[in-house]
Amino acid sequence: MKNIGILYHPKVQATRNKAREIEAFLKKKGISYWTCSAWDKEKACEKMQGTDLVITVGGDGTILRAAQVVIPTSTPILSINMGKLGFLTELSSQEALAKLPDILDGKGWLDERAMIRAQVSIQGKEVQEFHALNDVVVARGEIARLIRVAASIDGQPLTTYRADAVIVATATGSTGYALAARGPILPPQSHDLLLTPVAPHLSLAYPLVLPPSTAITLRLETYITATMSVDGHINLPLEDGVTVTVNRSPRIARFLRLRPRESFYSSLEEKLKGK
Repeated sequence: MKNIGILYHPKVQATRNKAREIEAFLKKKGISYWTCSAWDKEKACEKMQGTDLVITVGGDGTILRAAQVVIPTSTPILSINMGKLGFLTELSSQEALAKLPDILDGKGWLDERAMIRAQVSIQGKEVQEFHALNDVVVARGEIARLIRVAASIDGQPLTTYRADAVIVATATGSTGYALAARGPILPPQSHDLLLTPVAPHLSLAYPLVLPPSTAITLRLETYITATMSVDGHINLPLEDGVTVTVNRSPRIARFLRLRPRESFYSSLEEKLKGK
């Protein structure tokens, strides 16, 4: 590896300190590197050309921001956990420097995760497109009222949700907000889509697991302003009549792993309990 990017959580001093430690290590090894706040997407994207690996220093939220930065390069991400749960993180803060030589020696394997694409349309015309590693959420805004979301599957009407929100999640996102809304946990390498309502009232209350080829259309039918959230940090307001179409993205997220491929299941209960 000739050029490595370091993305850190800018609001936590410990992540800044760890990023400096990694910088010093790479400098000593004679490896080119760059460092940037994970919250400064535009600046980070400008540095991506020729980058062989992105190291994130933070938690799962930092990884979700990094996933936006590496689009469309599919540059692998190595994650160092400075957060709490760390479903996506690979190395602990304590073991990071000891494990980096193995990474530089070419050890490890690539964990490829499916992403989803959300296309926002107004009066039938696409106006914006987003890609998400975790989820796309259509939710109520500042007013504490249920929203109506007409959902269709591959062009066929499914139901009109009356709920706080409707989540479309990947397998990776199935352990996040969708899980809190009583959705199932999908195998991490699954390409299936998960459709889950949040606090539904007198409407379809069950989560649905849908095949990768599915196109999910969510049409907002409400006079109050709602919102769409992409991976929890890209947010935009939605008005009545706006349509969000979600399907499998042509992009993938790639994570560099050292732990065994089966470790997701052996550590699942531990992570769910926040240990």
